[in-house]
Amino acid sequence: MAVDNRTPVTIIGLGSMGTALAEAYIEAGHPTTVWNRTAAKASPLVAKGAVHQEGIADAVAASPLVIACLTTYDDTVEALKPAESVLKDRALVTLNSGSPAGARETAEWALSHGARFLDGAIMNVPSAVGAEDTLLYYGGDRGVFETSESTLKVMGGDTVHLGEETDLAALYEMAVGGTLLPALVGFFQGAAVVQARGLDAATLVRFTVKWFEMINSVLPVFADEIDRGDYSQPASSVNLFLAGAAHDAELGKEANIDVEWHAPFHDLLRRAVAAGHGDHSISALTEVLKKPQG
Repeated sequence: MAVDNRTPVTIIGLGSMGTALAEAYIEAGHPTTVWNRTAAKASPLVAKGAVHQEGIADAVAASPLVIACLTTYDDTVEALKPAESVLKDRALVTLNSGSPAGARETAEWALSHGARFLDGAIMNVPSAVGAEDTLLYYGGDRGVFETSESTLKVMGGDTVHLGEETDLAALYEMAVGGTLLPALVGFFQGAAVVQARGLDAATLVRFTVKWFEMINSVLPVFADEIDRGDYSQPASSVNLFLAGAAHDAELGKEANIDVEWHAPFHDLLRRAVAAGHGDHSISALTEVLKKPQG
């Protein structure tokens, strides 16, 4: 008779992402315990095979691997406080938003109660959980990562350990995530512009995707310029971007849309020119973003 050695997992927090995680583990055949402050959210998962524990200490005690998927680090610590006595020797994986400082503080709290700590970030949407190309990265206890890697990959096949420092996942999540809102607002502005001409926002999608593919292709070039600190061979200069800034106001007037969100970017371009970067690569804006030390 075959022995099922799939690791039992507890999921803390059943929002859209936590629910997707629990569903992935149930589908993969892992004994799955779930807990949520609003217990009713567990019912659909119980129908699929999960075990619901009303007490969080019982939920934590049920599995050697505990995955907390709450909104913030503060929410995670607050929810787990009643389970402090059963955290010892358990692997605690946190998958919430927050700053590197929040990750370090949460790690300190978890370690003080004997838990083994791994902080992570899911770089995709709930519907992508479990896909081979879904990226999750982690910082913290390498032993937890190596022992649990196959179990962690249930959540996404592109699973990376960044290093032993407990705040690395939060650091990279915020570093990478900084591109999201500007990119989305740019698309939303485009949608408003074409709708002002009686066109559908859907007509933008194909062309915007190609534009993002172009951006993707030049990121390695920009990263190399930044790492070398050499901006002297620009494909696109700061001055070129600044010259185009005037067109934003013209477009706003013609389409009757608010383009004031561009103002900080235009200011950054002007500051770069004032700092002597006008003829340098647009990646030189990195230097302007850095504040003086001390």
